Amino acid sequence: MKQSNINRRAKRVLRHKRITRHLKEIDSQRLRLVISKSNTHLIAQIVDDNLGKTLVASSTKQLKKTATIATAKLIGEDIAKKAVAQKIHEVAFDRGGSPYHGQIKALAEAARANGLKF
Repeated sequence: MKQSNINRRAKRVLRHKRITRHLKEIDSQRLRLVISKSNTHLIAQIVDDNLGKTLVASSTKQLKKTATIATAKLIGEDIAKKAVAQKIHEVAFDRGGSPYHGQIKALAEAARANGLKF
């Protein structure tokens, strides 16, 4: 079946699998900063794939706010501060199949500004 016959959610899932596979091939030892986005919430996690554990997490649910560009910046700052406190400085950015603009871009720039490298 052609990809044009698949709905938007399925296309996003395919993009996410492709991105994750690529990140694991490049450097399997690096931790991943995974972004999950829904209509109302934005979740950021730093995951160690070798251990299968989430090391650091931050979300709009914790902040008790809805997902906007301003709250995405707050989440980026929060997760970067938590990561630096646990001596995590380099991660691979996994945008979860979402395009790199808007909330995803704001979160990434805020995380970079607060000490994460990716």
